[in-house]
Amino acid sequence: MEKWTPKHEAPEPLEGPVVATIVGGTILWFVLFLVQLPFYGWFDDRDATWWVWTCLAGAGLGLIGIWYVRGREAAIKRDAERKAATAAE
Repeated sequence: MEKWTPKHEAPEPLEGPVVATIVGGTILWFVLFLVQLPFYGWFDDRDATWWVWTCLAGAGLGLIGIWYVRGREAAIKRDAERKAATAAE
């Protein structure tokens, strides 16, 4: 079997509003949790409370994601400033 080799280089990763995307997703998960909370009894009757707790877990993991991407953005910015400072010398 022939080993797969790429025929072209991989493109640069797309950079966009990463922090805003993660914040929006986290807010969405938390809103979904709040919307489902009044219907907890309905979910409990059908043995589907995991829907409610999945939304809360998504919001919690989103908070970790916000912390992570903010640190990543800051590191990218520091690296760019360092490269600009060494290029100016």
